[in-house]
Amino acid sequence: MYNLTGRTALVSGGARGIGRAIIERLLAEGAKAVIGDIDAPAGEALASELGPNASFIGLDVTSESDWAAAVAHAESFGGQLDILVNNAGIAGKTIVSWETPLEEWHRVIGIDLTGTFLGCKAALPGMVEREYGRIVNIASVAGKIGNQNAVSYSSAKSGVIGLTKSIAKDVMTKGVLINCIAPAAIETEISKQVSPAHWDYIVGRVPMGRAGRVEEVAALTAWLCSDEVSFSNGATYDISGGLAHY
Repeated sequence: MYNLTGRTALVSGGARGIGRAIIERLLAEGAKAVIGDIDAPAGEALASELGPNASFIGLDVTSESDWAAAVAHAESFGGQLDILVNNAGIAGKTIVSWETPLEEWHRVIGIDLTGTFLGCKAALPGMVEREYGRIVNIASVAGKIGNQNAVSYSSAKSGVIGLTKSIAKDVMTKGVLINCIAPAAIETEISKQVSPAHWDYIVGRVPMGRAGRVEEVAALTAWLCSDEVSFSNGATYDISGGLAHY
């Protein structure tokens, strides 16, 4: 277990799936946690269920003003924002690249990549000023190897990996650590956005022969958010059942 007592975290897409598992794990480690999600009923219900150390704020990750409000809310709720987990994302349509509508490309890139950039942009000034921060960006193994019929998603997640490496160089000596997690097939609601055939294809490539569990991603996230990590910045951690090739 990692002691996060006194820390305050903001998790985008925190109302369900991987985000919910991360929220629950960070709370178990002693942190206060803000659930940022576009689904207000689900977020409010979860905050009520989890108790006084959890709070909810509506968050459209494509909105710079929403991000500013979310960071301000976290600072008000916990005193300061110590941890940011950029988890919100969508899978997009399962479609060959040359038939992908431009609006679909913009939609996926906007949520998965631009949303992550805006979260970092909003959180970093305070972290740099205090000379302390932990940021974990949830990418995907698709950003490393490319998923068939998922050009928008694969490109966005590749961008998240590059964004993480670039920002890490900006903050390398400022007390802020930003790292990235690249899951393969994880059983969540987002997995239901793709066709059953595409999901079977994704899981079928995993050498361990199964999808990952949200709790496994949450455990890795909690470690990266802790003071146990002090010499890792700009790294990408695979959690892929052996699928990642490099």
